[in-house]
Amino acid sequence: MPNDYLDFEEPIAALENKIQDLQSSEENLGNDLAKEISKLNDSIIKLTEQIYKNLNIWQCVQVARHPQRPHFNDLVDKICSEFDELHGDRHYGDDRALVGGLATIGNHRLVLIGQEKGRTTDDKINRNFGMAQPEGYRKAGRLMKLAEQFSLPVVTLVDTPGAYPGIDSEERGQSEAIANNLLLMSSLRTPLLVNIIGEGGSGGALAIAVGDHISMMKYATYSVASPEACASIVWRDAEKASDAAEAMLMDAESILKLKLIDEIIDEPLGGAHRNPDQAALMLKKSIIDNLDNLRTKPISSLLETRYKRLMSYGHK
Repeated sequence: MPNDYLDFEEPIAALENKIQDLQSSEENLGNDLAKEISKLNDSIIKLTEQIYKNLNIWQCVQVARHPQRPHFNDLVDKICSEFDELHGDRHYGDDRALVGGLATIGNHRLVLIGQEKGRTTDDKINRNFGMAQPEGYRKAGRLMKLAEQFSLPVVTLVDTPGAYPGIDSEERGQSEAIANNLLLMSSLRTPLLVNIIGEGGSGGALAIAVGDHISMMKYATYSVASPEACASIVWRDAEKASDAAEAMLMDAESILKLKLIDEIIDEPLGGAHRNPDQAALMLKKSIIDNLDNLRTKPISSLLETRYKRLMSYGHK
């Protein structure tokens, strides 16, 4: 059970703390203790259902950013029977913020690509908090071409606040690297399956998010900019991030209504951070089901549908 409670989860925290107090009590209450704990657990389930049923968009952003939400590497360990990581872009170096390699999920051999934010402080710094640089996107493009060459589907797990905006990244062609991936994915002759598992931030997300089928986990987000960046631009005040989140309609339900995604993948009660194993099973089932479907379709049909999807954006 996670110890990091979000502001709106404080009522849940109070009940869970009460259970811990009862369990650590030196008093031997026997069956009465068991009954009280059972009642409290029932109350926690009902309260969690009520809270998560009525989340606003800013609260969804907080869940998507939860420090214990499963990241790329966590999910790889749970959904892949095999994963062989491949490194480097063959131009500059390796970017640890963007991970990719050959994987097996169910009966499917594929190329798996995604952002990794890191867990420990050192790992987060090493992976640049999941913000990829040009060499990361060029590595992703290299792996996509490899997938096409060997007729392997590409599956992406998107989770980034955005592409790294530093001067060094811009000098090495950040926007060009992202644009090249968009061009590549639009015509790649192999199935493309996109899954937004946490934050889908700006061009950093889009660079691995052009696909034949696009799914979002229930409490993931997808937006042109972070709420803080949007608030700073529009109102000159990052403190209005919650207002920006509501205005941008960046939650999964809103994105589905806008027809920018095809599916919402359910999450365990209280979000993926409360039960990472169950969340991984839900994601794995969705990936296998969608790959089963995509691999029955001719490449020409996938390319035609992909083109129509891209051309439909911005039109009602």
